[in-house]
Amino acid sequence: MSCDFHALANLGVQGLRPYQAGKPTDELERELGISNIVKLASNENPTGMSPKASAAIEQAIAELTRYPDSNGFYLKQALASKYQLAPEQFTLGNGSNDVLDLIARVFVSPEHEVVFSQHAFVVYPIVTQAIGAKAVVVPAKNWGHDLDAMAEAVTDNTRLVFIANPNNPTGTYLSSEALYDFMQKVPEHVVVVLDEAYYEYLSEDQQAPSTQWLSEFANLVITRTFSKAYGLAGLRVGYAISNPDIADLLNRLRQPFNVNSLSLVAAAAALQDQQYLQHSVALNQQGLATLEAFFEEAEISFIPSKGNFISFLAPGGDAEVLYQQLLHKGVIVRPVGPYQMPGYLRVSIGTEQENHTFIQALSQLIGTK
Repeated sequence: MSCDFHALANLGVQGLRPYQAGKPTDELERELGISNIVKLASNENPTGMSPKASAAIEQAIAELTRYPDSNGFYLKQALASKYQLAPEQFTLGNGSNDVLDLIARVFVSPEHEVVFSQHAFVVYPIVTQAIGAKAVVVPAKNWGHDLDAMAEAVTDNTRLVFIANPNNPTGTYLSSEALYDFMQKVPEHVVVVLDEAYYEYLSEDQQAPSTQWLSEFANLVITRTFSKAYGLAGLRVGYAISNPDIADLLNRLRQPFNVNSLSLVAAAAALQDQQYLQHSVALNQQGLATLEAFFEEAEISFIPSKGNFISFLAPGGDAEVLYQQLLHKGVIVRPVGPYQMPGYLRVSIGTEQENHTFIQALSQLIGTK
């Protein structure tokens, strides 16, 4: 008689479903036997890796028989120099997802509550449920965070608040003034996580001076990543910025060697490549403008975005059908039904040619209806 391992798992994990990543190109090639596939599903940087990061990787390959620096000394030094903060304020992770999970596991227990917005990043409810804590999901306002309602949702049992800015998958954006006002309302016992995975895509006047708030708000934790604008998604390296006491707690639970050697050197090098970053951001702005103009001309409803993606309403409202039709044309986008967005798909910004391929494929499908 076989053991029921599902029953042995904790209750939070029993109710979870595995995170659904964007479909890989090689999987689509196997399924449909087509080539020249355009992947616009995972909000990746389409420009290729920074030459400085690539050179750093090549130099580090010879040392791969050694364990990585578990403390990430040089990367933390580079980050500290960039933000004019102390190295002790940084926690490195296997992507920012790793850090988000760390923060929840350090501060949240089953008797606590975690507040986040409807349509927010799917990792927030996943980590909350895995711990067995109560998720307090605040209804969205115009597809984005309703910070006033989120502040009102905080109770004595609240231990953590997640805020994504810009938000994935809606691309909505919160102003510096709104965020600062929210921080002033939140009690000290509540840790506020400001998830800024897409921060670099914001214009300078839109970028909140969040790192400068750390000296005023000890309960603030900022998370960022090298997976998006810095083009290192495959290397999985992200980080949290906080006061040293919080960083110390996170590092107590953080797995040793959670960031590999190649990721450490590539991230440090990418930080120095401003030309690459500027080119990536400029390409994204051009692509956003192109897709928004297409959606407007085609009278397709979409959510204006500040990230490197746009969510749009499938003509006819059947997102799953359109998703499959696009797959058969070799274009991979992302269904966002799990985010309580029925009828919507999310498309990442690609190269000029990739954007054109998507537009051409969608235009053909609309024309057949």
